[in-house]
Parts: sequence; structure tokens; C-alpha cells
Amino acid sequence: MARKTKPGRQHTGLYYAREARKMSRTELVKRSGISKQQLSRLENGLIRMRLDHLKPFAEILEYTPEQILLWGRYPGTGGPIKPGDQPRDESGGPFGPAPGQIPELDPLPKKGSGAREVRKDGRYEDPIKPDGWFFPEGFVRDQLHSTPPRLLVLDTTGDSMTPTIAPGDRVIVDTGHRTPSPDGLYAIRDTFRSVVVKRLQLLRASRPTRVKIISDNANHPNEEVPLSELEIVGKVLCCLKLF
Repeated sequence: MARKTKPGRQHTGLYYAREARKMSRTELVKRSGISKQQLSRLENGLIRMRLDHLKPFAEILEYTPEQILLWGRYPGTGGPIKPGDQPRDESGGPFGPAPGQIPELDPLPKKGSGAREVRKDGRYEDPIKPDGWFFPEGFVRDQLHSTPPRLLVLDTTGDSMTPTIAPGDRVIVDTGHRTPSPDGLYAIRDTFRSVVVKRLQLLRASRPTRVKIISDNANHPNEEVPLSELEIVGKVLCCLKLF
């Protein structure tokens, strides 16, 4: 069994990734070949983690090194991380958004890859930009009605949602809202594995339940899919426009 968290202790993303997989420290030590003392130091923030530290654990825990390093700020992860711990890459340089920043997805695939990679559990690994976004605490709480760990910024491409959203506009997405109710704008996974914004309408009378995927641009066709086949990344809360 995984050990309970001791009050007041600050853990790194490695600890939360292991807990999320309900794996004991003993099992992870056995499967990774890393000593129990080294694992304890990594989980408790006694060693400043870098991507190369996390590679032995990534395949076992079925999270990427980036997800573990940026736990709580990377899509598909959750839970607290150690305040003030700036992630580092293999060279020791800053990696990804700093603590307190909202990550932004990179619309371009990873170098050398024509599409986003697929994990063993069927989820996708979306690259994030090195710089994140800061939003006032009151704006997030009172206007977006959300919390920073749930938020994600998406740089939109294409004209399927014009005039509502123009190419290059950025939207703030609540990744904790993945049910298409109420009807509205959502970030979804398209057939090419990219994350795009569409207007969703839940067809409640259909059996099984279906969802109408709507493009605000009349030149782009709409479609209907079973709810079970639709991957929703989150609900669009607002759009950031440049004039």
C-alpha cells in the first residue's frame, strides 16, 4: 500500500505521480532500479529534479517526464507541487512554466514527430510552450470561477470558429470541466489528435447520447458523434484577443 502523506511535508510531482498510480515506494524501487534513499530524496524535494532524473520512472508510471516535473501545471495531472521549485531540463536550464503560471499548449507537434504521441493508456502527450501565463487571483476566482491548476491556455489555429474566434486568438480552458453541459464552446481532440475549439450541443433525446460539433464559420460542416467517442479537453472560459 502507498503510504499516507505526513502533514506539512512538501512533495514533488514524482510523489504525486506514484500516488496517482496507487503504487508503493517499494514497488517503484524494485521496478526502476533506483535506491529507496534516492527515491525518497527525489520525492521530498531534497534533490532539484530535472528531466533526466525522471526518465527511469516515466514508463513505469505511464506519465511523461514533463508531466511528472510539471505536476499540477501540465494537462492530465493534478495535485500540489512544491512552491518555488522551478523545473529544470537535462542541462540545468529552466523548463516549462514557472510555479504559479498557467501553461499554454504548443499547437506545433514535437520536433521529429508528425503527430502527438500516444501513451499506453490511450491519452495523448501535448507539448507545452516554455513560457506560461499569469492571471490575477481575483480574476481566476471571481470571473473564471476556477482555480489555476485546472486552467490551460490554447493558441487557436484555423478559421472554423470565425468570427467568434479568429486564428491566433488564445482561449482559457477549464480542464476540470469535461462534460458538454451546458452547451457552449469546448476544447476537444480532433481526428488528427490536435486540440481544437468547437461549439458543442448535447443531443439529450438521442440514445445513445450524441453531441453535435458546430463550427461558427458556415463554410465548415458540422458533425454529430456519440458522446462516448468524443474526447473533451475542457470548457472554454474566455478568449484573449489582440487588436
